Amino acid sequence: MIKYESEKMTELIFRSFQPTIERRNEQWIDIILHVEHASETEMPDDMIDFTILVICTIDGRIAQMVPHDEGCDCEYQFTVSEKEQITAFIMQSYIQEEIQKLSSLS
Repeated sequence: MIKYESEKMTELIFRSFQPTIERRNEQWIDIILHVEHASETEMPDDMIDFTILVICTIDGRIAQMVPHDEGCDCEYQFTVSEKEQITAFIMQSYIQEEIQKLSSLS
């Protein structure tokens, strides 16, 4: 994680994701990820309740990944490695199948 206007970087390794997947509208699917990170990586000290909002198109393509603290955008952005871990999770077949199920609802 990289805090805006800071030179300090924390590289998180995610151990697991617990997704909540919801259709926002006819264009977007929101996925809230509750995460467990590896004990050897440290969450930034000022994070209270870290989650990740992943916004996908209805065909499962990732449009945006937003770190949240207490349900709101925060002062951090993801590193390349963190984005790769999140992308790998979202692209798994069972997550993509859930997105497609929600996309087909009228």
